[in-house]
Amino acid sequence: MTVVSRRTFLLSSAALVASAYVPAPSAQGRKSLTVVSWGGPYQRAQSQAVWRPAAKALGIELVEETYNGLADLRLRVRSNSVNWDVVSIGAGGAARASAEKLLEPLDYDVIDVSTFFPGYHGEHWVAGDLYSTALAWNTEVYKNAAPASWADFWDVERFPGHRAYRNQALGHLEPALMADGVAPQDVYTTLSTDEGLKRAIDKVARLKQHIAAFWGSGAQQAQLLNDGAVDMASAWTGQIAPLMKAGRPIAMTYAQGMLDADCYVVPLGAPHRELAMAFLNEASKAQYQAAFSMAMPYGAANEAAYGDGLIPAEVAATLPSSPENLAKQLRLDAEWWRDNQARAEKLYQEMISR
Repeated sequence: MTVVSRRTFLLSSAALVASAYVPAPSAQGRKSLTVVSWGGPYQRAQSQAVWRPAAKALGIELVEETYNGLADLRLRVRSNSVNWDVVSIGAGGAARASAEKLLEPLDYDVIDVSTFFPGYHGEHWVAGDLYSTALAWNTEVYKNAAPASWADFWDVERFPGHRAYRNQALGHLEPALMADGVAPQDVYTTLSTDEGLKRAIDKVARLKQHIAAFWGSGAQQAQLLNDGAVDMASAWTGQIAPLMKAGRPIAMTYAQGMLDADCYVVPLGAPHRELAMAFLNEASKAQYQAAFSMAMPYGAANEAAYGDGLIPAEVAATLPSSPENLAKQLRLDAEWWRDNQARAEKLYQEMISR
């Protein structure tokens, strides 16, 4: 089953056209680097906050392109037609690309990740930003007591009302197990058994009569909450933060949120591999990651971005990777999903269709 990424949903539903920055032809002898992402507002923020300043600091020209995900990367590598140097991709896509041997190993003698949060770089990828799937709700419906955990999301007696939940298993089996009493640190051990996988899917099945919509995009989850069609939802925090900022009666909690990463990778056979490593080192610096978090409601992977006032305290409090919010969440295990997604998704879709 083809899995459409969070960002593909976000951009297609935002009704905004990708705006790529393509510079004038390179000056004589000046080095050029091609960087690829998903287009739309996300890539514009990457370009303005990170890529262009990093390219300027390195004295190189930047060419930006857009793509449609792992399949595009796979095709170029396997056909020996790689003209990309750096690619922005989700953690799950990075894990699959690594397993398929589509990526260059990153050079950590060049790329400094000494101030990164632990676990947010690997042999073939380095995190560019962090995001979460969290519990969001209508504050006018739940005035006296707000839901504070996935157990509350499943508690239709204390918190009656319509729910929205994802139409894919990815990142949505873990909340079901936590709602069923599994400790966060035991979630993936439990999911790795047949009994645990069935337990998670059965837990969602028991809530089905209260799920008004199985959402398929970021725009849909936000619209359902904004219109009052549902009273609470699992939601990508980057979709909910703008509604809260606009004063809509919506709140969210990072408690038991599912934390995930957007990554940078270097395709196997990249024409400017050494320059790509230098670029990733520059782009990973705290000031660029802080600037991106100020432009988009995504968290920095570089912990130093939260120091020295780079991100104001009132903004940091809303971001998924601020140290306070980070401690409340479960990191999505991209390797587990790489190895188990096909089986889990088949069972999940069967449950939805019953």
